[in-house]
Amino acid sequence: MQSKAFILALAAGLISAVVFASATTGAFLLRIILFLLTPLPIYLTGLGLGPAAAGIAAITATAIVLLIANPLAALVYAISTAAPAVVCTRLALLSREEGDERQWYPIGRVVVAAAIFSAVFAMLALMLMGGDLETLTKLLRTVVESFVKTELAQVPGAPAIGPSEIDSITRSTLSSLPWALGLLSMGTILLNLWLAGRITLASGRLQRPWPDLAEFAMPASAVFVLLIAIALSFVDGIAGLFAGAVAAPFTFAFALVGLAVVHSLTRGSPWRTFILTALYTGLVFLPYIGLLLAVTGLAETVFHYRTAGRPPETPST
Repeated sequence: MQSKAFILALAAGLISAVVFASATTGAFLLRIILFLLTPLPIYLTGLGLGPAAAGIAAITATAIVLLIANPLAALVYAISTAAPAVVCTRLALLSREEGDERQWYPIGRVVVAAAIFSAVFAMLALMLMGGDLETLTKLLRTVVESFVKTELAQVPGAPAIGPSEIDSITRSTLSSLPWALGLLSMGTILLNLWLAGRITLASGRLQRPWPDLAEFAMPASAVFVLLIAIALSFVDGIAGLFAGAVAAPFTFAFALVGLAVVHSLTRGSPWRTFILTALYTGLVFLPYIGLLLAVTGLAETVFHYRTAGRPPETPST
């Protein structure tokens, strides 16, 4: 590796670690933005300078977090930020020669890797928050009760919430927590991968051609993972929560396939702009549209109606 690339990788790791530390202080909105963009320097390094540089940036950032924080923070950073960035950028740059053409690693399989990392992170977060259903329930009830007494009480006209309502909110929060963690992690990984790809493409440093995202597809094996995870999410106890942590990022991935289907099928249509604008607006205000897109993505993965007469992006097995 050239010395310039090595120095840039070290700098990227330093920037990522500083952003990670900064995400714990300041205004709430600023903290959210910093948290979402913490991995971006490593993704930029991986796509622009290669996997080895991404590995150096990731190791540097993890070491700095260990020094300025503690081993637990370094572990969380490594699993949630560093490792996904290195692996996903490495996979995105994989290719092989087939005849006279170079075949690049399917984007669908990169997204599967992101989903696996997201599930692992969500399960780790659940373990750190308690590790068993009773501890998690007590922790969430304390948080909900504190919010009701300190924040909600200051809102004019806020309804009175008693112990029974707090218990109900706690149960709802507990069941949705692994889904929220999985979706947040998946969204963060894919946002940074896409943003880094666009930046490196604009700079001329992207080491692969930009994929046609309207043809994005998932491997058929991911269908079984999602269906099994959803079925197990109805199991009582921590096992059901862990299954939800797996189901969430894979649902996200299939919703992206559904979006790709809409983009593909509306090509050349005079209604394309209206349809896509309405769809994305609906996603913001009507989250259940995401579930419909996930079902659409599942159907496309099984039946390949979008790609009738031509091979899908990924193999069916």
